[in-house]
Amino acid sequence: MANRGTGPDFVEALARGLDVLACFDARRPVMSLSEVAAATDLARPTARRLLLTLEEMGYVRTAEGGGFALTPKVLSLGMAYVSSQGLWDIARPHLERLVAATGESSSMAQLDGSDIVYVARVSVPKIITLRVDIGTRFPAAQTSQGKVLLAGLPPAEVEHVLAEPSRAGLPPYTGRDAGDFAAELTEVRARGWALADEELAPGVRSVAAPVRDGSGRVRAAMNVTVHAAETPLETLLDVHLPRLLRAAGDVSAEWALWQSRPHVEVNRSQTA
Repeated sequence: MANRGTGPDFVEALARGLDVLACFDARRPVMSLSEVAAATDLARPTARRLLLTLEEMGYVRTAEGGGFALTPKVLSLGMAYVSSQGLWDIARPHLERLVAATGESSSMAQLDGSDIVYVARVSVPKIITLRVDIGTRFPAAQTSQGKVLLAGLPPAEVEHVLAEPSRAGLPPYTGRDAGDFAAELTEVRARGWALADEELAPGVRSVAAPVRDGSGRVRAAMNVTVHAAETPLETLLDVHLPRLLRAAGDVSAEWALWQSRPHVEVNRSQTA
């Protein structure tokens, strides 16, 4: 792939970095250094420097077993990529209807290392302890969405993910025993939703449900967030949770249908 630019302003180093990002795909979500070097036709030392640079910038992370994987930050490189996934356009009207029905804010997040990253949000004007915007990250273990996403991983992988340092800028959470948390994730897997009751910050209470792709894999999580002083736990679980489960199920079903749509390549010369 290297040394193929012809223009006088072509920057080979940038092209090589993009080649590294582009070599990951659905068939190869995790790649070793040797695999990246072979896929990009780069020398191992060059591939290593590029991977470590991308890791420092947050676009790549070290995966279990010493390989490398992309992070959700690659979405920031272009909204065209985000739109091509179909999920965000599908989820937006469901989030809006959910907020209209509950009167509470709702968000969607993905897992990035040991953190969650907010990728979609519809909010209501209520005072809450923490400000949340697109791109905000929180430690996964302290959030309902994070618990759902962690529960979607193989149990053996959860420990490795949680060992990664958080980049959320919050102090470490010490209010949970590792064994108790593992048992909680087992319960989340079984019942299909997770609760975080003032674990992230005082007054913040939320419940989350998984969003799955066409293969059934948990790829994102949707939540409803309330102020603990205004909304009792019973209301969150008995009234808001059933609506959230329906919305997340509808998003998952529509996304699976979108992913299974026929795709036909059109030869532009034949349509001219």
